[in-house]
Amino acid sequence: MDYIKNYSLEGKVAWITGASYGIGFSIAKAMAEAGAKIVFNDIRQELVDKGRAAYEAEGIQAHGYVCDVTDENAVKETVAAIEKEVGTVDILVNNAGIIKRIPMIEMSAADFRQVIDVDLNAPFIVSKAVIPAMIQKGGGKIINICSMMSEFGRETVSAYAAAKGGLKMLTRNIASEYGEYNIQCNGIGPGYIATPQTAPLREKQPDGSRHPFDQFIVSKTPAGRWGEASDLGGPAVFLASAASDFVNGQILYVDGGIQAYIGKQPS
Repeated sequence: MDYIKNYSLEGKVAWITGASYGIGFSIAKAMAEAGAKIVFNDIRQELVDKGRAAYEAEGIQAHGYVCDVTDENAVKETVAAIEKEVGTVDILVNNAGIIKRIPMIEMSAADFRQVIDVDLNAPFIVSKAVIPAMIQKGGGKIINICSMMSEFGRETVSAYAAAKGGLKMLTRNIASEYGEYNIQCNGIGPGYIATPQTAPLREKQPDGSRHPFDQFIVSKTPAGRWGEASDLGGPAVFLASAASDFVNGQILYVDGGIQAYIGKQPS
């Protein structure tokens, strides 16, 4: 048996939400290299245009759509357009997300709701929109981009942690409810990844030293570094492929070992 063929995504339609740049873009790039047809969306046309140009620069023909994934009607219209112009969605990656780093007692309910809306409600809305066609087709793959905050708490990220914890359980529930239809729903929990969102946490200090949070993360990670967005490509292809057909309801943490490590003993 040629096991490598199990990792092929040839002919599959993969929709990665919010994939104009960053983690979503890297996952889409990996899936394209595995043979998938790439569909992505973003909330504004200029972001879609920027994403399309980035894909073209990599030699990838990607189909971009403007879609607010928190808007159920907009999602339904986008799914219809994708099915008409590209094909039925075989692989969904719920990647679009936001974070607001605000101490809980200073955070407004409106800000809290916005994070929950984008990071938890949207994956529900988009998954709900593609599952019926997956059932009809005989199967599909859903990958939710969770977080280490699906497991841990930390100061200033109460809304994000609540949303990602909820997304972990939504992942397990989709697996439980639709596994009988040959739909596998799993999550990827990135560790600390070097992206534009985390750039402020890695900035050099005026004296040339590393940012205190940067020092903290590197010291807590057995790999001794931040992850790169490209580190998520292989796990995403695995979870999108036939190689993971009996893997369902799991969260794969791609964190350089940080969750397995208690840290060094102080000298």
